[in-house]
Amino acid sequence: MRKAILIISIILIATNTLWAAPKLIIVSPHWEGIRKEFTRTYQQWYMKNYGGNVEIEWLDQGGGADVLRYIKSEFSKKPDGIGIDLFFGGGLEPYLELAKSNLLYSYRVSDKQLKNIPSSYYGIPLYDKQYRWYGVALSGFGILENSVVTKKLGLPAVKTWADLTHPRLRGWVGSADPRHSGSVHMMYEIILQAYGWERGWENITLLGANVKSFPKTASVTPEDVKLGEVAYGLAIDVYAWSKINEVGKDKMRFIFPQGVTVINPDCIAILKGAPNLTEAKSFLEFTLTSEAQKLLMLPKGTPEGPKEFTLTRMSVIPRLYEELNSRSIIPFNPFRSHGGMKYNFEIGSARYMILNDLIGAMIIDTHSELIQAWNKIIARGLNPMEKHQLGRPPISEEEALQLAQTKWNDQAFRNQKIAEWIRFAQQKYTSLIKTNKN
Repeated sequence: MRKAILIISIILIATNTLWAAPKLIIVSPHWEGIRKEFTRTYQQWYMKNYGGNVEIEWLDQGGGADVLRYIKSEFSKKPDGIGIDLFFGGGLEPYLELAKSNLLYSYRVSDKQLKNIPSSYYGIPLYDKQYRWYGVALSGFGILENSVVTKKLGLPAVKTWADLTHPRLRGWVGSADPRHSGSVHMMYEIILQAYGWERGWENITLLGANVKSFPKTASVTPEDVKLGEVAYGLAIDVYAWSKINEVGKDKMRFIFPQGVTVINPDCIAILKGAPNLTEAKSFLEFTLTSEAQKLLMLPKGTPEGPKEFTLTRMSVIPRLYEELNSRSIIPFNPFRSHGGMKYNFEIGSARYMILNDLIGAMIIDTHSELIQAWNKIIARGLNPMEKHQLGRPPISEEEALQLAQTKWNDQAFRNQKIAEWIRFAQQKYTSLIKTNKN
C-alpha cells in the first residue's frame, strides 16, 4: 500500500513538473504599468499562438545604468549565463555596451516584423544589424516645467538645455543621478554632443549647480516638478506626459529643446545563456507586434489598449500613428518631425561609464562645494572667465575616450582616477569660493 502511494506521489510530482508553465525571467527598469500591461497581454498572446501558459518574473535592479552594472557583474562570475532571459528597457547605450561585450544572444525576428520597423531613425539604429537587440519604443528627452510655479515666482521661460544654467534657477532644477538612470545619463550626453566638450561641460556644471538634489530614480524628478518642489526637471517623455495627463496642460508643459535633443530607441535583448530561450524569443517577438505596440499609444480602458495603466510611449511602427490617429494619446508623430541634432551613438556608448563617473565626481559628490562656488560667482557679477573656470573638466574629450577604451575596466585604476577628480573639483571650487576674500 505504501509503495503504491509512493508511486502515485512520484507520478503526480512528475506530471506537475512536466505540465508546469514555463517562467520567463526579465530584468528591467520599467515601471509597474509596463510590467503589468505587457505581462497580461503577452500571456493572452502566448495562449492564442502557442496554446499554453507562461509566467513572468520581473527583476528590479534600479535604473538602466544600475541594470547594466548588475548584468556585467553577474556575467563576470557566471560567464555562460546568469539565469536571466531578457533585458527590457533602459535606453540604447546599455545594449551597445552588452553587445560589445558579447553578452547578448542574436535572434532574427521574422521578415514581416522587420518590414514594420525602420532600420534607423535620423541616423540612430532602431535594431542591431546582428539582431542582438531591438528598439521597442522611441524615447524623447527634454525639460518638464511647472507653469504655475514659474509664473508665480516670475522665473524665466526655458527653451533649451543652456537655459537651465540661468542664475535665477538656483535650487529650482531637478535631475536624477545619471550613474543610476540611463535616461538621465542620455540627457547629459546629449548636452555634451550638442554644445561640444568644453562648452558642454560648462553647461552641465552650471546646470548641476542649480539642481536641488540628485535622487537615484528618474521618476522622482517629474513628480517633484508636479508637486512644485522644483520648477524644471530633466525628464524622459513618458514620465513628462504622464504627469501632464494627471494635472492638465495648463499647469505643466514639456519642452523638446529645439535642435539640441534626440529621440532614440528603448530596447530589448535576449541575454546570453537564457534559460528559457524559446519563451524569450516569443516575448521579444511579441513586443514588436501591433498588439504590444498599441499598448504603448492608447489610453487605458480603450479597445486594444491597456486595461489599468496608460503607458504613453512612442511606437517604433510608423504606420500605427496613422492607423490609431485620434485614438492615440501620443501628441505627435516622431516619423513626421525631425529627431533633432545628429547624435553619435558610438561615442555615447564608448564613454558611457566614464561620463557617469566624471559627473559623479565633478558635480554630485562635490555638490555642496559647487553650489557655494556658483553663489560666489553670481554675487561677484557672473564673470565669464570664472564661469568657464567653474565648468572646466579635468580631462579632454580625447583623453576621456582613450581612458574609456583602454583602462576603465581596471577597477583599481578607475577608483584612483575618480578620487583624483574629486580632489580636482574640490580644489577648483574652493579656489573660486576664496577669490571673494582677496
